[in-house]
Amino acid sequence: MPDHTVGGQPDVLQQSGVLQDGHTFLLEGRDGELARRLVEQWFLPLPEANPMLLGALAHRETSSPRALLPWSGEFAGKYLTAAAEVWALTRDSRLRSLLNDFVERLAQVQAADGYLGPWDKSRQLNGRGMNAVLNWPDSSFEVEGQTWDAWGHYHVMVGTLTWFELTGHQNARSIALRVADLFCELFLSEDRSVLDMGDEEMNMAVVHGIALAHRHSNDPRHLQLVRKLIAELPEGKTGDYVNGGLAGKEYCELPGPRWESLHILQGIAEIYRQTGEAPYRESFEHLWWSIARTDVHNTGGFSSGEGAVGNPYDPGAIETCCTVAWMALSVDELCLSGSSIVADVLEIGYLNGGLGALSPSGRWCTYNTPMDGARLSSQRDIMFQSRPGSPELNCCSVNAQRVLGSVARWGLMRGSDGAVVLNYYGRSSTNELVVDGTAVALRQQTDYPVQGTITIEVSPERPIEFELTLRIPFWSRETVIEVSGESLETPTPGDYLRLRRRWEPGDRVTLLLDMRPYYWAGEREAEGRTSIYRGPVLLALDTDYTDTDDSDPELAIAPSGDLELLESGSGLSPLLRVSYPLASGGTVALCDFASAGQQGNWYRSWLRVNGTGGAAFARTNPFRAWWPDERRIDAEL
Repeated sequence: MPDHTVGGQPDVLQQSGVLQDGHTFLLEGRDGELARRLVEQWFLPLPEANPMLLGALAHRETSSPRALLPWSGEFAGKYLTAAAEVWALTRDSRLRSLLNDFVERLAQVQAADGYLGPWDKSRQLNGRGMNAVLNWPDSSFEVEGQTWDAWGHYHVMVGTLTWFELTGHQNARSIALRVADLFCELFLSEDRSVLDMGDEEMNMAVVHGIALAHRHSNDPRHLQLVRKLIAELPEGKTGDYVNGGLAGKEYCELPGPRWESLHILQGIAEIYRQTGEAPYRESFEHLWWSIARTDVHNTGGFSSGEGAVGNPYDPGAIETCCTVAWMALSVDELCLSGSSIVADVLEIGYLNGGLGALSPSGRWCTYNTPMDGARLSSQRDIMFQSRPGSPELNCCSVNAQRVLGSVARWGLMRGSDGAVVLNYYGRSSTNELVVDGTAVALRQQTDYPVQGTITIEVSPERPIEFELTLRIPFWSRETVIEVSGESLETPTPGDYLRLRRRWEPGDRVTLLLDMRPYYWAGEREAEGRTSIYRGPVLLALDTDYTDTDDSDPELAIAPSGDLELLESGSGLSPLLRVSYPLASGGTVALCDFASAGQQGNWYRSWLRVNGTGGAAFARTNPFRAWWPDERRIDAEL
């Protein structure tokens, strides 16, 4: 009989099982197919189709005028980070070869002093203004601005260190450490500050990059610079995050709460991991929960108009880069807290607002993925970023793929006590996981999240005792679990189930998650409307997937039990379609949010539902989940 603990968080989760342990975690099924399409349709052809991806860095001293954006230096690093993470989930040999070559070319164009941006000597890391021609659809004009030069270097550091952690590529590590050394040379002195460069929310993000470099270098100068940068935050226009978090302020109340500053928060989390100094963790965790409560939408996406406004119902643009940064921040919080609720937040963001930002073709992404509205390609929505030599590059197009790539960081993790922690549910396999010197293969057979049944095959190369830790989502009120045919007691929702036993080759764990619908009753701009969830999936109305032209019908509360699954529609098949009751009788088909609007139709995720009640945000209930009184509903029916 297995020894199992219902509940109990792992002490601290490792940054990433894939990145640190070197095991292979491969996505299969629908997510695996999307990963392969991203490789084929985006990552492999992109450098050749957009030569300015590297050309902007290689030709920085040319006398010929080039129309650069303030953030032109970010594209290469963002591309490398996203491609590296997706490679971790596919192990495509062609992509590995391309990225090795990409890193070598980065090394070749890096200056002798470590500089790796697009600006000439007169404007390198000094805050001097620039002229850029912004080509809008109906006009073009010049603007004065400052270079986001430190921001660009930050993304290069993240990308190269990610590739080093995955493959051991030494030049990738060297590139990042040379950048860190350059920043120490320039900014450790008392008379210079990154704040002097302006655009602080962006440029001060380099604190995270320097902290990551210190993890790999153990150079005391790198740690010294991180401390200096954090100490300088109160002097600028950017938020005083450490003291603000310790004082209990909301993230949206701090100065300049744009999405780019989430990477500064990542630096605070990273320095806590390296020093163990409690104020960093306390402030970081407070601000993470603040954002979760005040600015994460029903889709799991973050931001309204590219920043925090303290209102999850605000209809402002939910920029894809903002959601990517939120997911990266959430991985850090998951590592620090070991809270399965944080993993639940990641999953909901991934399956809804995250995948909703990616075309199923792998060829394009959105800039904005609204709660209600239409999906537009980022190449159309932010077309002004297109430049000669880089027609497809914009801030989101090179970043959106990290939504899927982030699974490499949170899907399968290790606890500080050695436990194997499974957060991602979906068809997948791992074949190089090593526990106490023994290779263990895990394989998930499931069509989750369409259905709630998940079978996990555990196959060590020889019998071995270890702990397998499974996430029990907060929304699964009655989870059924069996281990090799033996039923266990119902685990606690919103916690981890820790299974310690002697595992034999061929052992199986079967989870049956509770997929009954639950509701988030809207307020403010969503007053009188409700979001409906089935498991982790937000449901939406898209008349392309229904048999009605009514784009705003009045719905009833669903009876107890799971919703009836329907066959996928014609054309681009949604992940799932369900039959949902109308208030007037009859039913209407709803689909998963990520599929809504993919055929060009307008969709809704805030719907008119009669009789729903409200539920307050809580750390155990971050999506305001409200379950109806099922006895009353059954009696009415």
